[in-house]
Amino acid sequence: MYPAERHKWLIDTAADEGRVSVSRASEELGVVPETIRRDLETLASQGLLRRVHGGAIPASFDTLGDQPLDTRDSSAVAEKEAIARAALAYLPDGRGSVVLDAGSTTGRFAALVPASSRLTVFTDSAPIASVVAARTACDVQLIGGRVRSTTQATVGNSREIERLRVDVAFIGTNGVSFSHGFSTPDIEEAATKAAMVACAHTVVALVDSRKIGAESTARFAEISDIDVLITDDAITDRQRQGLEQEGLTVVVAVS
Repeated sequence: MYPAERHKWLIDTAADEGRVSVSRASEELGVVPETIRRDLETLASQGLLRRVHGGAIPASFDTLGDQPLDTRDSSAVAEKEAIARAALAYLPDGRGSVVLDAGSTTGRFAALVPASSRLTVFTDSAPIASVVAARTACDVQLIGGRVRSTTQATVGNSREIERLRVDVAFIGTNGVSFSHGFSTPDIEEAATKAAMVACAHTVVALVDSRKIGAESTARFAEISDIDVLITDDAITDRQRQGLEQEGLTVVVAVS
C-alpha cells in the first residue's frame, strides 16, 4: 500500500471513529508500527490529525470547544436550521413532556415549536425558556442551578433532573465518536446532559456533521443511549452506516 493510501485510511478512520490507534492501523494495513507512527507524525505536521498517546485523533478534536453561545449560534446556520426543522417530527402529541438541552441548535429548534403547543417543557437554558414561554402555550419550567456564562446553561442540577420522566429529550453535543460516545467540555454540564438522557423515553440528538468524529473532555452518553441522531447532509456514508450499525436512527436534514 502506498503512503497516500495509508494516509487516507488513517484520516478517514480517525474522522469516522474519533480515534485511530497505531496497533490497529498496523494490523489493518499490514505494516510495522513504526511506519504508522511516521505516517501519523507526517499527518500531524500537516494539521490533518492530532497525535495522542498510542495513535491520533481528528484535527477537529474539540475545535468547537466551549465557545460562547453567540459564537456557536453564528456558525453552520443553514445546517442547524435544517436539523431543527427535522426535529419537529419528534415532538410528542397533545400535552406530552419534553426536556430541551441548552445549545445553539436546540435554541433554533425551540424557536420553531408551534405556537399552539401545550407541552410541558423542561430546560436548563434561560434563553430557550424565554423563547418557548413567549411564543407558545407550553408550560415552561426552567431547571435551576448555577448558570455557566459560556453556554448559558444551568448546572449542578442532575439530581433534580433525575426525578423527571419525560417523553422526549432533545440533546446537543460538542462531539460524537465511536470510541468516546457523546461528549462536552464541562464536567458539570456533562452531568446535566447525562441526567436528561436518562430521564427520557426517547432521546433525540441534534448534531451538525462537524461534530461527528470529534471528541470533547467529558462523556455524557454512549452511542447506544441515544435513539435518534439528526444531522445535516455533509455526513459521510461511512459515518452514517457506522452509527446505524450501533442502533441509531440517523435522520439527514437537507439545508
